[in-house]
Order: sequence, then structure tokens, then C-alpha cells
Amino acid sequence: MTLEFPYRIDSRGRSAEREADARIRQMIEQVLFTQPGERVNRPDFGCGLLQLVFAPNSDALAAALQSTVQGSLQQWLGELIEVEGVQIEHVDERLQVSVQYIVRRDRERQLANFSRALP
Repeated sequence: MTLEFPYRIDSRGRSAEREADARIRQMIEQVLFTQPGERVNRPDFGCGLLQLVFAPNSDALAAALQSTVQGSLQQWLGELIEVEGVQIEHVDERLQVSVQYIVRRDRERQLANFSRALP
């Protein structure tokens, strides 16, 4: 946990911490790298990002990936964040995803980077 910036006192009279931001980042990562059908009680959860990576590379595929990922993030996390942009790169055997978003709670702009080795 890190201290809130700008510094402020929370409702308990202590230094406010930023644990909510770390939780949001973890939830974004779950949406990105969970395959639809992987969760028993939520078969439509996830975005299928890892499945689409092995399709032939093209501008149309890149646009479809960005649209699919952005739509999934808005569907599952739309109450918490407003997605501004998604950047997806395939570098060697790694998939790198950057998500720029605004946290609705405090309107703070965030950039989260994720990297995953491809199977």
C-alpha cells in the first residue's frame, strides 16, 4: 500500500492509502488474461485476448483486439473505471498490454502495463 497523493487524512484519522488502485489493477489483469468459459459461475467473464493472439497478424486483427479488450473492460469494470485506450503488442514470446483509464471514484488517470508469456 502507498500513501494517497495528495496527502490526506482518511475517515479513521489515519493517512489515506491507495489500496483501491492496486485492487483495480488486479481486476483489469483478471479480465485481460481470463478466457471466456474458464470460470464456472461466470462463463462469459474475460476477453479471450490470448486466443486471438495466434490469429494471422493484420491491421483488422489489431483493431478487433483493441475493441474486444476495451469492450470487455467496460463491461466488467465500467462501474470502477473509464477506459481511454488499450495498446497491445506481441514482442517475441511475450504479450504486452497497456491500458489507460480513469478511476471513476476520484477521476484520476492511470496507466497499467501487463506482460504475459505466451503458451
